[in-house]
Amino acid sequence: MNISLGHSPDPDDAFMFYAMAAGKISLGPYHFEHILQDIQTLNERAGRGELDVTAVSIHAYAHLTRDYALMPCGASMGDNYGPMIVSRRPLIPRCELPGLRFAVPGTLTSAFLALQLFLGRPAGDIDFVVVPFDRIFDALREGRADAGLIIHEGQLTYQEEGFHLNEDLGAWWFQETKGLPLPLGGNVIRKALGPDHCRAITRIVQESIRYGLEHRRDGVRHALPLGRGLDEARADRFIGMYVNELTVDYGERGRAAIREFLGRAHQRGLIPEPVELEFVA
Repeated sequence: MNISLGHSPDPDDAFMFYAMAAGKISLGPYHFEHILQDIQTLNERAGRGELDVTAVSIHAYAHLTRDYALMPCGASMGDNYGPMIVSRRPLIPRCELPGLRFAVPGTLTSAFLALQLFLGRPAGDIDFVVVPFDRIFDALREGRADAGLIIHEGQLTYQEEGFHLNEDLGAWWFQETKGLPLPLGGNVIRKALGPDHCRAITRIVQESIRYGLEHRRDGVRHALPLGRGLDEARADRFIGMYVNELTVDYGERGRAAIREFLGRAHQRGLIPEPVELEFVA
């Protein structure tokens, strides 16, 4: 049975699916077609129901509940760290941030929803330009934006690129919620596949994550070509930030984080409907 599997071309997703891509575990009756695209594109494709299984932003999941269920594995959570607001200019006062033009990696990303919560403004009241996540530094250098909302490995390299941190939204959220991680991404599966296939495929994905964590060095080396300038040590550090025990299973803490994140977004009118979480059993 052919299954389309979408994930981002970055080290943490590559590590997560290493065992599946490299034939390290049994895939049963399934043949997985790995589709590597940036998260905004995956969010949009999931909105059109084009992918059987895909990584999506938790923000995007709020718009996908009719067709997709969350897997209980595959979460990317920022546990007192996360998307960062960076700029060429150091130490911009928080009161000045709403007046800046932001380069953001997509309107459906969780990073952008977190920015709206942090600024206390809906998207329509923020001056922003959408830029592929790996081109945000370029947008800042070229003067197309005053500040950049960075995700992925830019969180480890922004200083050597010549930029300054103004706010870590994961750290802000951790303080704001008294200790919850910031839910950024998750894996979803198309409900039309039926409950038996959904459960079986979820078990395979969870086994792949566990295999990577148990064979960490091999998994990191598999993911390293997608590290965009990271050496092996920093790739390992970045992967550890976003593939860990919360990735193996959300647990109650991870589920509470999603409920709080999307609940606040709905209360502030940033997403249209309240979200009932539906996980594969």
